[in-house]
Amino acid sequence: MGNYRNFTLTTYFVAAATAKVTREELEQQLAFMERHMRLDKVYLEPWRGLLASHEQVEMIREVFKEHGVEVAGGLTTVISTPEGEKPKPRLFDTFCYSDPGMRAKLKEVSAFIGAHFDEFIIDDFFFTNCTCPDCIKARDAYNAAHKIKAGWQDFRLDLLKRVSEEDIIGPAKAANPNCRITIKYPNWAESYQETGYNPAEQRKLFDNIYTGTETRDPVTTDQHLPRYLSYSLMTYFENMWPEHNGGGWFDNFDMHITEHYLEQAYLTAFSKPKELMMFCFQSLADNMYVPALGYQLDKLDALLDHAGRPVGITCYLPDNCQGEDNVQDFLGMVGLPIVCTPYFPENAKQILLTGSSAYDPEILPKLKKYLVGGGTAMVTTGFWKAVRDRGYEDLTSIRLRGRSITADTYRVEETGRYGCLFPEGCAPVNLPVMEFRNNSTWAIVKASHGEESYAILLKDCYADGLLYTIAVPDAMPDYYRMPAPVLSRIREAMPVNGIWLEGPARISLFTYDNDTFVLYPYVMEGVQREIVRVHVKDAKALRVYPGGPIRFFGGKDGMEIKPLYERNGEAVFELTTLPGNYILYEIVR
Repeated sequence: MGNYRNFTLTTYFVAAATAKVTREELEQQLAFMERHMRLDKVYLEPWRGLLASHEQVEMIREVFKEHGVEVAGGLTTVISTPEGEKPKPRLFDTFCYSDPGMRAKLKEVSAFIGAHFDEFIIDDFFFTNCTCPDCIKARDAYNAAHKIKAGWQDFRLDLLKRVSEEDIIGPAKAANPNCRITIKYPNWAESYQETGYNPAEQRKLFDNIYTGTETRDPVTTDQHLPRYLSYSLMTYFENMWPEHNGGGWFDNFDMHITEHYLEQAYLTAFSKPKELMMFCFQSLADNMYVPALGYQLDKLDALLDHAGRPVGITCYLPDNCQGEDNVQDFLGMVGLPIVCTPYFPENAKQILLTGSSAYDPEILPKLKKYLVGGGTAMVTTGFWKAVRDRGYEDLTSIRLRGRSITADTYRVEETGRYGCLFPEGCAPVNLPVMEFRNNSTWAIVKASHGEESYAILLKDCYADGLLYTIAVPDAMPDYYRMPAPVLSRIREAMPVNGIWLEGPARISLFTYDNDTFVLYPYVMEGVQREIVRVHVKDAKALRVYPGGPIRFFGGKDGMEIKPLYERNGEAVFELTTLPGNYILYEIVR
């Protein structure tokens, strides 16, 4: 790898600084970084609305190489309105790809970067939202030719595919046939298709892909990004194009809590990336986050020495899908180990299907075949809503008729016992009402309101398979309001590698294929030190490898923990979690 055993540490150098930084300033900034971490690579950007000179690019490249840092290129596809021209209706100065002048500039810039670098990455402004008259005219012509009634999606997907080939890849490789080009995809995966991001086609064109794992502050920013996304989106792109996902890219913007910055790095690292990308060099120079992250990088490197390949409940998110945005990440935030893929996971032991999964027109035949083969599937209420006109009645008796319920009291079936628990939540939760036929479909977890109760987790048997349905609250963070017995029973239904977590919300479980797992409790309002229990099938002990600054909560490396008790082939371990402290456990069989 380089300076770290399990990942390459990279950063990004923006064009505004490329154009004007002096050698002396760069040396000072590098000296600060080198006091706290060991850089392997930098992506040097000549264009972000302005083009840096050849001399500046070569000077900066020389300085980084003198410090042992590999140099690649970078490109951000933004452009200002030319002087004297009418501004176009677009956000963030993204290109209008119906404008011949703008496309000519992109070709020029791509050729310049290709000539200077054997590798470059495209930052995540490579989309379009322009609605100028020329774009509207082009959209209408495209839709008419392809018999599409309305909308921007198909036009923009096709447009950006052509721009990728004609305006970036073609000119860059004409200038340098050895140039390898990586496209970075942003963190807002649910919106790709509306703005032209087209992984289904672009992964056939570019040499590599890259993943945006920025989640920032989850409350005060305008994006709805559960922190688990820093892990799940990485698994999505890893499974999309194995060995071609270059790494995970996070930044320090829109946050004021140090742990929120660090958690992006933690969860990105838990996915076993090739590169950890810190955006950007200029924002990190003389920044308090750098010493904190530098300290954690060695801890993460040591932890990853023991972790295998990430595995989990496989969430199917087909290309260009949308629906129940990010529900898989909220389930990950409450302790279900979720990994994602754009391909139907027919060989996975457990799968998760959401409203987004229903974008696949053949999803019901695929689900039936999967269940006949003995698989275990969990589907959401949003999934059933999306397929209700496709004939799913032979799979379940569940019907969604548009009603909803508000509740804060619950009924939880105890496994292996004739009885139930009746925990109370901390606040009311709004849930869709799933009508079902009793003794055809079985209720495992329910919410109560007065004399009636309403399903949260239901079970159906189909051929040799198991089908669970989970209710999705109107506000997905309301999962955090559900009491620990509710969440624990949901997790128990979908163990991964025989492992499931008994405890409250806002603790994630990351599982690997080599009998290891990581527990991580988030730094969030109300999250405290917790004693949790982890159930592991056929385990004799757990071997501990703690990370983070407070090691005494997890003990020393290699220390073994014996089960609290054993029952029905499960060993139950009592473990301590502390917000911001990650620990890897190795199962001793």
